[in-house]
Amino acid sequence: MDSPYDVLGLDADADDTEIERAYRRRVKEAHPDRGGSFEEFQRVREAYEAAISGTAVPATDAVPESNGAEPPREEPGVAESGGNKSTDPADRTGGERGNGTANGSEATTTRVEYLNYEVIADHGWEIDDDDLFETASDADLDTDDYGMFLAEPGETLLEAAEQRGFAWPFACRGGACANCAVAVVEGELDSTVDNVLTDDLLDRGFRLSCIGRPVSETLRVVYNVKHLPGLEDLRLPADRFERARADD
Repeated sequence: MDSPYDVLGLDADADDTEIERAYRRRVKEAHPDRGGSFEEFQRVREAYEAAISGTAVPATDAVPESNGAEPPREEPGVAESGGNKSTDPADRTGGERGNGTANGSEATTTRVEYLNYEVIADHGWEIDDDDLFETASDADLDTDDYGMFLAEPGETLLEAAEQRGFAWPFACRGGACANCAVAVVEGELDSTVDNVLTDDLLDRGFRLSCIGRPVSETLRVVYNVKHLPGLEDLRLPADRFERARADD
């Protein structure tokens, strides 16, 4: 059986940055709507999760089944690498997070202020209005459409929203589609350069919430922008992923 590193096309000593880049590449290749299959897509996802959490075992390190030898036992409290190994990607060296967590400086909790694009369209507002969020704050909107939450260091924007009970749009969670796109109105959302968004979309302030991590103290975003020009053609059908998760 191939190891997670083999699935991602990596060496066993790859760091977080290399793992992230390999995952973005492989998940696009494996996507069902890009010539792959759902089974392969899931295989790549599982390999990424194992590699980034530090639980993956390279194929060359596996204990041969034919010699009958028992695997070496770990001393209590000691990880394979000789020390405690965090499963949080934000705590591991080598990964770019943009908020200083990889070089030992203090991470930043971000106050996220969000607004649903459907509300903007319904009220006849414009996404580039100078006082857009002030107007939304005074409009007595439902909390699903407007509000604030705190994103913890290391969380992607999508993860942070979901952890606070919100159901924002997404499909692949791998940067291979624009279903989860948001417009960054104020603040900074870090994300890998290897994703489906074009340079023009990035220049216009669009980011993918599934891979983007807040790296500023405050962040204002408009979510649910997937139908805007330039993003519509980069969407993927989310229903096949929802059906697959329901069957798991």
